[in-house]
Amino acid sequence: NLPTAPAQHILDLGCGTGLICDAYAANGHHVTGADPAPAMLAIAATKPNGHKITWVQATAETFRSDQRFDLIIMTGHAFQVLLTDAQVAAALATMRTHLKPAGRAVFESRNPAFDWPAVWSKARTLDLPPSASEDGPIEIERRLISTEGEFISFEHHYKFADETLISPSTLRFMPRAAIEQHLKAAGLHLTALYGDWNQGPFDEPTSKEIIVTARPA
Repeated sequence: NLPTAPAQHILDLGCGTGLICDAYAANGHHVTGADPAPAMLAIAATKPNGHKITWVQATAETFRSDQRFDLIIMTGHAFQVLLTDAQVAAALATMRTHLKPAGRAVFESRNPAFDWPAVWSKARTLDLPPSASEDGPIEIERRLISTEGEFISFEHHYKFADETLISPSTLRFMPRAAIEQHLKAAGLHLTALYGDWNQGPFDEPTSKEIIVTARPA
């Protein structure tokens, strides 16, 4: 949920094109968006409230500021791009360091108990408006490459009318217990765990998501 009054200081780690940052700023909050990709930040700055937002080129591991925040978020499954324990520790340390004493950190990760390869085996079609693509609909197919422990590697195949673009990715699917261990090691206390963004209860066998809310320990 978007917090309302009073205005809060909010940090979005891995803000991408700034959609969430823009929504927070529209509600009067003081927002900082961090992302490692300059192209993403350039698009983010063009959002309706982009001029009100502080944009920083940095990863979740390397972000540094003298500002302390009421809320730090990492959404879009950006947590799963942290493939090593060292990267996870660094990102959580960033959260712990930059939170106010009563601040909250919120992020999500896909539940590894769910059969993600089965879900991802289905192709889907993305219908873009004419202004976005002159080639009509784009078919997107996700092809599984390998599964090894907590890691799943796959390729996105973007099929246009006259070509196919391939984008490889590897994500880490960390179980709940491991996430809790990393939080504790970073000096963060788990305060809530949900199975979806509507705050439904987390059920390990069936929930698709692990939504984490934590505070400084």
